[in-house]
Amino acid sequence: MIGIAHRVPDLGALELLLAVARLGSLGRAARELGITQPAASSRIRSMERQLGVALVDRSPRGSRLTDAGALVTDWARRVVEAAEAFDAGAQALRDRRDSRLRVAASMTIAEYLLPGWLIALRAQRPDTAVSLLAGNSAAVAERLLAGEADLGFVEGLSVPAGLDSATIAHDRLIVVTAPGHPWARRRSPLSAAELAATRLILREEGSGTRQVLDTALGGLARPLIELSSTTAVKASAVSGAGPAVLSELALGEELSAHRLVTIPLADVQLDRALRAVWPTGHRPTGPARDLLSLTRGV
Repeated sequence: MIGIAHRVPDLGALELLLAVARLGSLGRAARELGITQPAASSRIRSMERQLGVALVDRSPRGSRLTDAGALVTDWARRVVEAAEAFDAGAQALRDRRDSRLRVAASMTIAEYLLPGWLIALRAQRPDTAVSLLAGNSAAVAERLLAGEADLGFVEGLSVPAGLDSATIAHDRLIVVTAPGHPWARRRSPLSAAELAATRLILREEGSGTRQVLDTALGGLARPLIELSSTTAVKASAVSGAGPAVLSELALGEELSAHRLVTIPLADVQLDRALRAVWPTGHRPTGPARDLLSLTRGV
């Protein structure tokens, strides 16, 4: 089977297509991206051959997207936006000695919210270097109290001792299984007692997800599998290993593609606050304050 890298145009080609759509001219798009017009034409033709559809109608008056080109452009925009979020997150993970903003974030926030905030911060403060320390909520608190981070983000029911906080959003945990699991064929909602008695695929102790679930259910059965990231928990659930409880922030793609299904709960709400945190008495300033202000739109 041919890998997806051979079936999907590269990012440079997708950026060129977006520029043609925005500027209405292949020549202007080429100049904006710093390439020659013949090179741009060649890249568009190569992309059309790869996809098997015409993308751009060229004329002396300019370049116009075909109907198929307009649709591909919408898809391309999502890919490029995802790549920008990936780049912002990856840059923050690099250990920079000149970092001026050190951020510690729990895994769900680091995976699904922080990259977008970092893109917005880069637009406001392009010269600010950011480093990211990712871990569970307990680890975030430790980093802040040790002076190793300027601002943190956690999920959970309470604020760790020694920290001040601001609630930036609310999140809901969802019970999910692979479509082939017996729970996916239930006609009645799952009770809290059933969920508590079931061995689940869980995040490790110290995570905000685990804390909320344990408190809401009054205790948990021994984990079926214990993993240290949301992505790993999702992958195990998709494989059919067992049921899991995860943030709704993390499940959009798997639910829409029907790789996972939601199991309704009868008598328990698994809601939690997402919080920005910092050492008590040290309100964020400078880039940390700017990043905190960007989170309020979640």
